[in-house]
Amino acid sequence: MHLAAFMNAGPMGTTGWRHPDADPGFMTPGYYRKIARILESARFDLAFIPDALSMPRSLGNSFRPAVEWGSGTPRLDPMTVLGVMAGVTEHLGLAATISTGYHEPYNLARTLGTFDYMTDGRAGWNIVTSFQDAEAQNFGQPRLPPRDERYARAEEVLEATTRLWDSWDDNVIFQDKEGGHFGDPDRVRSVDYSGQYVSTQGPLSVPRPPQGYPLLIQAGASPRGRDFAARWADVIFSSAESLESAAAFYADIKNRARAHGRDPEQIRILTAATVVVGRTDEDAMARHVAFVDLVHPLAGLSRLAYHVNVDLTKYDLDGPLPTLDEVGVQGHYEEVVEFARRENLSVREIGRWYGARTEGNMIGSPASIADNMELWMKEGASDGFMVQATHLPAAFEDFARFVVPELQRRGLHRTEYTGRTARETLGLARPARDEWKNRIAPGRKGSVG
Repeated sequence: MHLAAFMNAGPMGTTGWRHPDADPGFMTPGYYRKIARILESARFDLAFIPDALSMPRSLGNSFRPAVEWGSGTPRLDPMTVLGVMAGVTEHLGLAATISTGYHEPYNLARTLGTFDYMTDGRAGWNIVTSFQDAEAQNFGQPRLPPRDERYARAEEVLEATTRLWDSWDDNVIFQDKEGGHFGDPDRVRSVDYSGQYVSTQGPLSVPRPPQGYPLLIQAGASPRGRDFAARWADVIFSSAESLESAAAFYADIKNRARAHGRDPEQIRILTAATVVVGRTDEDAMARHVAFVDLVHPLAGLSRLAYHVNVDLTKYDLDGPLPTLDEVGVQGHYEEVVEFARRENLSVREIGRWYGARTEGNMIGSPASIADNMELWMKEGASDGFMVQATHLPAAFEDFARFVVPELQRRGLHRTEYTGRTARETLGLARPARDEWKNRIAPGRKGSVG
């Protein structure tokens, strides 16, 4: 079982900061050092930080709800935060969310390649295409481009970035002090990539990273997103409201990967799991109910509007959620629709639920949570879990103290790290040079260079 930790570089969710046990110090380095130590002591594979490049404005076209309710703000730069966490860990993978929409391939390749060196091969990149109009407006665009255009740019960014990493062969530098030769120039090449959206000359100023490519992570849920993830991603983060929908997603991704000529065993699918653990099932449920009681419906709607990029105040809050044709995060929207229809919820009720949303039915005693995790894996719904904390760092402390020993006792989770790099920890192969040629979209031959 592979375990990743989903954590903000800022307050957790919309309500996590209100929890009595929540540490308010999310603007301090000590806060992140403590979390990093907890996760490594529990032998987590990876720490994963989501990100967006704006203050949310989706609810009422204003940033006021985000500030008032703490939904999606503040957001510190994840690379800087992960650098703090890297300094107190040796094995924990460290993944930052960086948008293909508003970063250039050279900057991406250089930053992530450097971080991979500075962490001895533990860097990860969560690839997003951005999902809010407010992000576009911070970069000179009136609104977010259509989904197909965002993914078309992402295809070019991934090809150009991986080609930059591959512009150096491995072991180019030999530093012959006596002979005066630093490296072999015949094993470095220009890239000369020119696409519709991005271009770069190369070669990169950073040699090929320790992992070949830093760990590539994706969470696409739309048909286009799933296809992109099945071709490019090493780790896929899925969000599902039921075991059945998670299993369907799992099978679809593995089949798509196989159709594209990839080994599906070289892709790890980690399902979102919001864990609330108690001494007993009843104790855990009481903790969850107390957490739900902290949610203001408008705070939950603010969070949902932020994720779907739709102003929900223009609809009847006491009526059902209407069908939304174009949304920001497709996976979250599908999850909300599935739950709201099953429970017959109004928009206002959805807001209250979403503000304290728990995924994966992971509320219970350590044994119950381990039972559920084991079931999801046996039923072909997951290769592991993206553990989401209701509040930090206490929720991760509880998981490490109570659930991890139960998983280890059952032989489901490691007791020691056996790999050094993030790829080794996850049991993934290091990409050979020019692996990008096997991952580009069918029909794309890549730019000449």
